[in-house]
Amino acid sequence: MKGIVIKSTGSWYDVRLEDHSVIKCRMAGKIKLDDLKLTNPVAVGDEVTIEIENSEEIRGVIKTISPRKNYVVRQSPRKKHQLHFLASNVDQVMLIVTMVEPNLKPGFIDRFLLMTETYSIPVTIVFNKSDIYNIEDMEAYWLQHSLYTSIGYNVLMASSVDGQGISRLKDILQNKTTLIAGQSGVGKSTLVNAIEPNLDLKTEEVSEFSGKGQHTTTFAEMFELSFGGYIIDTPGIKTLAFSHLEVMDVAHNFREIFALSGECRFADCTHRNEPKCAVKQALEEGNISPVRYTNYLTILEEIEDQNYWERHSDV
Repeated sequence: MKGIVIKSTGSWYDVRLEDHSVIKCRMAGKIKLDDLKLTNPVAVGDEVTIEIENSEEIRGVIKTISPRKNYVVRQSPRKKHQLHFLASNVDQVMLIVTMVEPNLKPGFIDRFLLMTETYSIPVTIVFNKSDIYNIEDMEAYWLQHSLYTSIGYNVLMASSVDGQGISRLKDILQNKTTLIAGQSGVGKSTLVNAIEPNLDLKTEEVSEFSGKGQHTTTFAEMFELSFGGYIIDTPGIKTLAFSHLEVMDVAHNFREIFALSGECRFADCTHRNEPKCAVKQALEEGNISPVRYTNYLTILEEIEDQNYWERHSDV
């Protein structure tokens, strides 16, 4: 029998079969998966084949996983040498952020986009809680809007309080499979509930003590939308690191930097101190955002520092 994984809790997986019934399944031993070191070898969105176990309860065993058209992974927050699946086989991603409560973390958007660019997955960046933005917040939003729309991303404001952007979000989500992701505390679940009230996802306020968001989604889970399509809700993200990447992985996945890299003198140009670098020239001419470029350099430095300490840890 064939189905799609709609929920992953670590050792058990909910699989929606072709007749829309849902069966709880476990893995059949170890399945080789793209040579990736993963904390969760099966992703929500995976197309799988299962067999029913002979037991009193109707449960299944996942026997095979179909080739993925794409996937989104992050470095595991607990095991830095392993990756953690967010989802697979998605049509698009909706990244939920906010200017305030909690404040937008510098570089967060660029770090997230580094995970989706590998497969050129379309991303809509949603600035939530627009009902509480003051004049300075609005000015900062329009700077972000200008930056990311100029390099091909869809950007909009939304609020579950006054309904701003809700109808547009529905149009974007309709008849697509969409990964919903964002920083902890940005109101992701509240916004999804405003889009699809029938889901009634659990919500929690930002901590008054720390000013940080609290996790309300524990596991990734797929939900069907009444107006067509599916969303994959994921736990809030607090940090994003990239010890699993190399310098050139980053250079190839900042889209405006990669677009110019063919004009650089050296094929392996890192766009820092090399001569006749088209990216540095574009930066000087104001054709590349200095903010994006600074975030790019910061990630490169983190990767190189991590690699250095790993090479010398046994010395």
